[in-house]
Amino acid sequence: MNKYMTGLLVAGCLSSSMAMADDNTVTVEITNLSNALYYTPLLVSVHDGKTHLFETGSAASANLQAMAEGGNISGLIADLDAAGANSVANPAAGLLAPGASTTATMTMSKRNRYLSIAAMLLPTNDGFVGLDAMKIPKKKGTHTFYLNGYDAGTEANDEIVNGGGAPGTPGIPADPGGNASSGAAGVTGADHNATVHVHRGIVGGDYSDLDSTVHTWMNPVAKVVVTVTDDD
Repeated sequence: MNKYMTGLLVAGCLSSSMAMADDNTVTVEITNLSNALYYTPLLVSVHDGKTHLFETGSAASANLQAMAEGGNISGLIADLDAAGANSVANPAAGLLAPGASTTATMTMSKRNRYLSIAAMLLPTNDGFVGLDAMKIPKKKGTHTFYLNGYDAGTEANDEIVNGGGAPGTPGIPADPGGNASSGAAGVTGADHNATVHVHRGIVGGDYSDLDSTVHTWMNPVAKVVVTVTDDD
């Protein structure tokens, strides 16, 4: 075998080895830390650095609004698919209750090494738990992070439980924990901040269907444990 062919074979072996090293399995465990909030179906995604589900201080996209007001993640899934992301939708197979955990496993490549997470918080008008484009550590092992509850800024937090949930329709879809009342007049007017921002929590009171002693929270609302391992 001549030196040229030997060089090609060695280069090919090195290229294959490097490609394998670039691919890692990422396991993401998400735990609901709240007292009485439920997560609607979660969306967990590994994607490139140019892709964002949301950005604090910026207006919510229509697809983020659909998720934050009604738990509909289909539009965000389409956005991620178009960006070549590797995503897991609804890993808990439904709502994630207070204190419960769920896990999603994906492949991280050299291109897709940023992690995003999103799910609506019930009962809220347009609140969601979120992580936007966090660069996943290269180091193999376990890494722990904590997530805030955000307000999409797309709807007034009237705290009325009326089965609402479509974008632009006031009200809260439901309280899965059964801790809410009904028939409230509403406690707030328009939000002062129309961009994505940290949620101020539940106000409660005589004009609210929610109970601040049960439903409100102090951040963080989620614990995320990311485990990075080699595919080989």
